[in-house]
Amino acid sequence: MRLADFLYDLPEELIAQEPLADRSASRLLVLHRKTGDIEHLSFTDAPNLLQKGDLLVMNDTRVTALRLIGKRATGGQVEALLLHDEGGGRFVALTRPAKKLRLGEAIDFEGGLQAVIEDDLTEGKKRIAFHQVDYAHRIKTIGITPLPPYIHTQIEDPGRYQTVYAQTAGSAAAPTAGLHFTNETLQQLKTNGIDTATVTLDVSLDTFRPIGTVNVEDHVMHGERCSVPGETAQAIKRCEGRVFAVGTTTVRTLETFANSRHEVAQGETVSKLFITPGHEFRAVDAMFTNFHLPGTTLMLLVSAFAGRENVLRAYKEAVEKRYRFLSFGDAMLIK
Repeated sequence: MRLADFLYDLPEELIAQEPLADRSASRLLVLHRKTGDIEHLSFTDAPNLLQKGDLLVMNDTRVTALRLIGKRATGGQVEALLLHDEGGGRFVALTRPAKKLRLGEAIDFEGGLQAVIEDDLTEGKKRIAFHQVDYAHRIKTIGITPLPPYIHTQIEDPGRYQTVYAQTAGSAAAPTAGLHFTNETLQQLKTNGIDTATVTLDVSLDTFRPIGTVNVEDHVMHGERCSVPGETAQAIKRCEGRVFAVGTTTVRTLETFANSRHEVAQGETVSKLFITPGHEFRAVDAMFTNFHLPGTTLMLLVSAFAGRENVLRAYKEAVEKRYRFLSFGDAMLIK
């Protein structure tokens, strides 16, 4: 498969730069994957699109990564995205510029905070160490909530880049399909007799890293930590209806642990699953998602689920009808 087959024209002005005042006020494009039919609804209609016996599975990861801006001794600017806290003041960080930073080099951040480069890792990541006693407080004080590079402004309320059900720390980015859900939406689902369950996938490089190869099969996934609790595995096994996944990260997690139709193992792993057209979906019957950048692993995943032609036609119609795209954009349901 060629990457060029998964591209489409996305006008820049359709990339949402901020969340709506009401999480659930977004539009909802419904794509029926068997027929290719398209409906245009509101996300407030979403709870009524599930039936008693269906199961909604969500990724409960919480964005805890923080972005720090500092300077080298030479005066050059450094950006460090703290991905994982290893304890003792040590963090795995995505740094820029990665290649220029040397082992043992110190970086000065605001408020007297200083870090030292301790180790070179893969994909531009470094292990950095803070030695101040109050490093955690200083990081929390000056750290900035990381937003995708296509969002050019900071949001006033960082909580708007968290799902209302976020629990498990570890993500560098939000599972954005879940941003549309409110506590009222979840309560309505419960009232309608819809069960819910959670998985965890720490959103990291694999989710937002672009494909840089001509043939998509040559793209390498480096792995994201994910887990399925026992109660979720049992809920899927008991499900008499359809399993609805909220977001591509939930889909990847469930398909990583899927053994057979609606049979998902519990456990924890680093998933390197790259879902492309031809993948046999065993755990998921329907999925909520946002509209994704062209030529990305997320575009490949939804194309695998609904068919490339169906997805490209739906995206073309969404562009024509001026839907809002990407993280803070409108929603899509594929069923």
